[in-house]
Amino acid sequence: MTQSDNRLRDVVIIGAGPAGLAAAIYTGRARLDTVVLEKGLPGGQILITDWVENYPGFPDGIAPFELMESFRKQAVKFGAVFVSDAAGEIKPDGESAGWVVVCGKAEYRTRAVILATGAQYRRLGLKNEGRLIGRGVSYCATCDGAFFRDRSIAVVGGGDTALMEAHYLTKFASVVHLIHRRDRFRGAKILQERVFECDRVQVHWDSVVDEILGGENVEGIVLRNVKDEKRTNVPVEGLFVSIGMDPNNEVARGLVEINEWGEIVVDSKMRTSKTGIYAAGDVIDSTPHQVATAVGTGVHAAMRVSEYLSGYK
Repeated sequence: MTQSDNRLRDVVIIGAGPAGLAAAIYTGRARLDTVVLEKGLPGGQILITDWVENYPGFPDGIAPFELMESFRKQAVKFGAVFVSDAAGEIKPDGESAGWVVVCGKAEYRTRAVILATGAQYRRLGLKNEGRLIGRGVSYCATCDGAFFRDRSIAVVGGGDTALMEAHYLTKFASVVHLIHRRDRFRGAKILQERVFECDRVQVHWDSVVDEILGGENVEGIVLRNVKDEKRTNVPVEGLFVSIGMDPNNEVARGLVEINEWGEIVVDSKMRTSKTGIYAAGDVIDSTPHQVATAVGTGVHAAMRVSEYLSGYK
């Protein structure tokens, strides 16, 4: 049974990935009474990567946990309180014009909410996939592509993102095996043309990855043709899975407007369709899934919340 925290907070931030942590730094610095709710380790999806090379200010790169822990410490320094709990529901607060965030352990009354729940990369669901994340298995070409210079790699997918990532990875890899379960791509024609024109890309039609081979690191994959069931071993050192992302929108369903892809719709001020509820990071519509952009939207949301609360009654 949850306990009620009767104190009226200024803002509750749901999620402690880059967007939520950046928001907490700014709301704390604005002297807003801030609670950050996170059901797992602070950091979010960035923690599945091995090394962050493309975040400004770190020319030699930085370990993702180290970067996120620095964010967290900075937020704590400015007064943000971190609570390990999962938000299950957000409902109107009958005693104020704010909201009540219902969690597994407690309920939090608040004037404003920032949804920074992030998104999850879709996985192939193969045996060695989780074990080899950061050891050849990746879900972000711009994050990890440079680690595979002059190596043979594979990309799984057939949509816009997969085609863009396959083309991008030709800057580094000696060969890119592009694997698609159908006999034609779903991505935009111009992206298809770029892929077909590149001699470093080898397309495997009507194929799926059945196995990921490797001990300490990825050493190859086993492809299965879905039409004739023929299996083929392909030696690669990297496997980029690009089959989409699923926004973590459970707490927002039925509460705020969500688009056809499950992303929370926000306006130019990071406001959702409900007054006092803002959103930032990978869970919102029309933003690249990068640490830097998540941080930017988190900062933007925090500043708009501060502005909103300045006129709160």
